[in-house]
Amino acid sequence: MGGGDGLSGMDRTGAGWHWLCGGPILEHLKNSMRILHVIPTLDPATGGPTEVVRVLLSYGPEDYMQEVVTLDDPEAPFLRQVAFPVHALGPRTSVYGLNRKLLPWLRANRTRFDGVIVHGMWQYTGYAVWRSMGGRVPYAVFPHGMLDPYFKHAFPRKHMKKWLYWLAAEYWVLRYASRVLFTCEAEAELAKQSFWLHRWHACVTPFGTIPPAGDPEAQREAFFAACPAARRRRFLLFLGRIDRKKGCDLLVDAFVKLAARDPELDLVMAGPDPQCWRAELERGAKAAGVAARIHWPGMLLGGAKWGAFHATEAFVLPSHQENFGIAVAEALACSKPVLLSDKVNIAAEIAADGAGLMEADTAAGTERLLVRWITLPPAGREAMAIRAHECFHCRYDMRENAKTVVKLFGMSNVEARGRDD
Repeated sequence: MGGGDGLSGMDRTGAGWHWLCGGPILEHLKNSMRILHVIPTLDPATGGPTEVVRVLLSYGPEDYMQEVVTLDDPEAPFLRQVAFPVHALGPRTSVYGLNRKLLPWLRANRTRFDGVIVHGMWQYTGYAVWRSMGGRVPYAVFPHGMLDPYFKHAFPRKHMKKWLYWLAAEYWVLRYASRVLFTCEAEAELAKQSFWLHRWHACVTPFGTIPPAGDPEAQREAFFAACPAARRRRFLLFLGRIDRKKGCDLLVDAFVKLAARDPELDLVMAGPDPQCWRAELERGAKAAGVAARIHWPGMLLGGAKWGAFHATEAFVLPSHQENFGIAVAEALACSKPVLLSDKVNIAAEIAADGAGLMEADTAAGTERLLVRWITLPPAGREAMAIRAHECFHCRYDMRENAKTVVKLFGMSNVEARGRDD
């Protein structure tokens, strides 16, 4: 992975990224807008922000050149599958991600970029971009839901610590950003409730995902290879981190309570389990004798992930906080209805489109979600699937939305580009 100055660092990064030989390619680079994405990690196990970066680089406008700098170990296996230029300056040695290489790298390379996007908050990456780019190269911050007031109420002690960092650094990272990007109006409004001291240039940008390519039947087979117990079973799908924030306990408990109402219906809980929570979640199912109907295939990637969406009846996410939810858009892309809590910020617009159901992020609300689906007649399910497909193409098709996000920098007059210390 490249870590040097200028083009030499870029040319060597990313699987399949070849040495540039001059001529038309270099001329294209010289005339293109150049965007840098800064993110602590590209590890797909960490969730949505990594997928956001991958989609933006894969489907951004063709006349924009994009690169990524991360704090990953250059030898991390997941970086071998990345098909765009990545500068890995790690490995990280702390949660905060303090890295002595990052700030010098940004200062040395900033003249190559017309804009920078910082993904996430509460990390050294944001501080380093503010100190190196502020007033020189425009940068935007993509909070990815990390300003939601849910965290203030769920983790009050941690919030007090965040206040200290907010006053010293994070507020100023946002204050001097050319834009702070939110995926919907609800997220933008909620962000104002986390700290009374807030002032930034908010911008609501369309987001989403891309529809799956490939053979759906082959993808289904890839899923069943990963989760053979689900073959020839009807099931509801949860796909994401097994995390308390996502309401996994509400979903498992509701399924256990209602399992007898639809004996042919199973539940698939797909995703990594970083909190080692699965054993606790399974206890109630074992006591009720329905543990065999809840399947835990772990994290699904590629064809197996899309196969899970193709094979399920509906996608379920009873999350306590979700600024967008990439998996929600992925389910809609596969024409699958989505059953969501009202804390998923895009749930209301999806329910209004008739593409899914919405209830409160409580035990009773999650039970109502499942009951409403179980009692919905086949014709109603088919109509909802059709509307799910329409909803995706109307709102969340990233093949167009990615261009909108990246082109935000084309609206800025970068007078300071090329200025150094």
